[in-house]
Amino acid sequence: MVTVEIHATSHIGRVRKGNEDNYLLLNISLSKAWTGEQADGEFVIESQNFEVDDNGIVLAVSDGMGGALAGEVASKMAVESICEKLLTEDLDETLTPETYDHHLVSKLYDATLYANYLIHQQGRTDPQYQGMGATFTGLGVTPDAVDIIQVGDSRAYLVRSGKIYQVTKDQSLVQQLIDAQQISAEEAETHTLKNVILQALGAQNEIYPISARLAPSRDDVVLLCSDGLSNKVSAASMQKIVVENLEHLEIACADLVKEANENGGEDNITVILAKLTGENLPDPSGEEVQLELIDLGNIHDTADQEMAEIL
Repeated sequence: MVTVEIHATSHIGRVRKGNEDNYLLLNISLSKAWTGEQADGEFVIESQNFEVDDNGIVLAVSDGMGGALAGEVASKMAVESICEKLLTEDLDETLTPETYDHHLVSKLYDATLYANYLIHQQGRTDPQYQGMGATFTGLGVTPDAVDIIQVGDSRAYLVRSGKIYQVTKDQSLVQQLIDAQQISAEEAETHTLKNVILQALGAQNEIYPISARLAPSRDDVVLLCSDGLSNKVSAASMQKIVVENLEHLEIACADLVKEANENGGEDNITVILAKLTGENLPDPSGEEVQLELIDLGNIHDTADQEMAEIL
């Protein structure tokens, strides 16, 4: 049996007048979901403990963008539409062993494309929401795998055996410049185009989410966050806070938000910490963390067909 202990919060920060971030905690078998909106503006940490079955658990962070309330609307639409899509799609009993192995990440991928369509249409048809968008970084957790879907620059980190690893790559202009060796990672931190992202739900008609698989080990802690945390708290500081509070991750969750605010708090701050335990999980091997990019095959065709049916 695999269990996941989860602590999540979304904080307005010290400068913004509203919170355009959101998060999703979804237990598919229980058909129960929690989002950041339920905090009602207060600093509330949502804590849950789930047994992970074949239907899986989904965790996600979404950072909205756009004028007025558009960003808040976009991130809310992102988590709610993805949640709805996942809960209304039953597990296909005709799945082959090969496709069954990726059933949750495939559903999450489809749901992400569906959310992109809805947000994009809302932005096109309602002038007050024109140009709105939202990042989306989600995890699909099953007994055998942790699958990642990413659109934008919200991040996923892994804390394993006292070390921290960034397991997503920002879909941003400065990351593209780093990859092209035009700027250094240090220069990216203060680059004038630091906040320009290359993909967001709703910003374009088509998106291309990145999907990858992580083989979990016992006592892994996955950290999902918006850039309100990652721009203000270094990976080393995240590691220290999590490692010092492995038995009390709700304290780590609060301390991460506190440090981001102490370092300026100019943006909304959203954090999810998820610890995986269970006898079925292997002990950490001591080797470097390996991510396997997932080729979901004809999933684009499936999604295109669903969009055609909606239209």
